[in-house]
Amino acid sequence: MIAFILLAVLAIVGGVVTIGARNAVHAALGLVSTLLMVAGLFATMNASFLAATQVIVYAGAIMVLFLFVIMLLNANAPITGQDPVPFVREIGGIGAALLAGAFVVLAFSYKDPVNLAERAGQLQDGSAANVGVTLLTRFLFPFEAVSILLLVAIVGAIALVQRPESEPDGQPDSEPEAATPSVLVEARSAALASQSQQAQRQQEEVRA
Repeated sequence: MIAFILLAVLAIVGGVVTIGARNAVHAALGLVSTLLMVAGLFATMNASFLAATQVIVYAGAIMVLFLFVIMLLNANAPITGQDPVPFVREIGGIGAALLAGAFVVLAFSYKDPVNLAERAGQLQDGSAANVGVTLLTRFLFPFEAVSILLLVAIVGAIALVQRPESEPDGQPDSEPEAATPSVLVEARSAALASQSQQAQRQQEEVRA
């Protein structure tokens, strides 16, 4: 019980770091720690298959993919300035509030037709066969919903780090600044001074 509580607290801390970090690499590392703590939670419940899958698939392969995308898009710099997507913070806050409310309503109103103790008994050994049958029959809709959620998260990450399109080759990215009259006068005076100095040197050479 103590190990379960400790792992749960560490998982929550990792989630907070993932959300609050201003650096994408730090957020990814916080997500890795959260996934590892979740794997530990599975291990404390004798779900060895889920624990191994959590480490190999999520904390391993998927996080390597995330870090690769972060480095590829050069998104490891701290987030500063305005958000690239307008009203993204407001939309995210409203979505988070609606999602939290839906979870609260679901937690107090949902009734599983199958006894929880019976379902837990079927998964007690944590074998791949029992997990697969339960996941692709009883929990097929939540399983597919999670895949859609991951797809939306990837698309959102790409939208947040997108860059403006660069100009075609051979064309400058911006128009050159027009020279002001004072700059032109200074350049002309400098040219005249250089010419006068060269003329004086030639005269001195001729006299010598």
